[in-house]
Amino acid sequence: MLPGQGGASTKQLLVFFCLQPGHPSVAMAVAARKGRVTASLLSGSPVAIATTAQPGFLGGWLSRIPLPKWALIAVAVAVAVLLLLFLICIARCCCGKKKPKKKERISLHAVSGSSTACLVQPEMDDLEQGVEQTGRGRLQYSLEYNFRAQELKVGVKQAAELKAMDSGGTSDPYVIVYLTSDMKKKYETKVYRKTLNPVFNECFTFQEEQLGEICFSLRYVPSTGKLTVLILEAKKLKRMDSHGLSDPFVKVHLILNRKKWKKKTTSVKKNTLSPYFNEVFVFEVPFNQIQNVDVVISVWDHDKVTKNEPIGKLFLGCRATGNQLRHWSDMLSNPRRPLAQWHSLQPPDVVDKALGLKSHLKLSLLPR
Repeated sequence: MLPGQGGASTKQLLVFFCLQPGHPSVAMAVAARKGRVTASLLSGSPVAIATTAQPGFLGGWLSRIPLPKWALIAVAVAVAVLLLLFLICIARCCCGKKKPKKKERISLHAVSGSSTACLVQPEMDDLEQGVEQTGRGRLQYSLEYNFRAQELKVGVKQAAELKAMDSGGTSDPYVIVYLTSDMKKKYETKVYRKTLNPVFNECFTFQEEQLGEICFSLRYVPSTGKLTVLILEAKKLKRMDSHGLSDPFVKVHLILNRKKWKKKTTSVKKNTLSPYFNEVFVFEVPFNQIQNVDVVISVWDHDKVTKNEPIGKLFLGCRATGNQLRHWSDMLSNPRRPLAQWHSLQPPDVVDKALGLKSHLKLSLLPR
């Protein structure tokens, strides 16, 4: 090899062979880097073999990598596969992306004009006596509730194909409307004589009675089995006296397995609709019974002459709903920590019906 001619960039490569005289002529191909070597052999004289190699840019770059050819091929295949997967992901994200749906909003105004037609049902007394079930007709009515004013409007539209109740094959129908939560307040439509298809078109409004709100805190310590109820204050209570005020006090009942168990009572606050109590009661409730206990908070109006009257109630426990259930769950999730919250009072008969209390039985103190 000539001085100064070597390395990867050599354009021509000269190879000299010294052959003994009488050696047969040899034509051989010598492989050199990236080129073909042609050797012309002459007996007894040095032979110069010239090669021509013109490697490209990629070939020269690859020749500098200290890896075998099979490794380079494997790396190239892996890179191609990754690039293909990347392009597929981009295509799916761009082409398959769905337009986001607009959030559906419920408009309360859309419910205002709704009307419903239903079959006229028999009275409960008739069902108990086993009166023969025949066609009684259809009644069309509408319901509209105003959340701001807390009013329920019931529209009695018309009736059709009513059952004939008179001997002459007709009836004198009218409609009675009332709420099951307050059966004392009832409305009646006009009486329509001798017809089985009356058109009433009358509307009745029920105002939801505001009984007031009460604020109290709950705290339960599982290790000691102590349930602490702190009655803080009440506001906007219903007026129970003739002079527009009340003499409120609070009762705290514990219900175990739908039976009355324990009771505590606050002091009476005279002539106020926003009493402040700040009275604490501690009950012993074993941890294995806490899931079966309901706490009933009731506000009463004290009367020296007549019987005390309930203003409103609410209950908390695993059977409760809404804010009451949330307050109870928060108490169980945060042991030893008192949690206070405001609650709206509910009609006493509604709460009693939800509790479904059994006959009162005195229970002995459960072991801790």
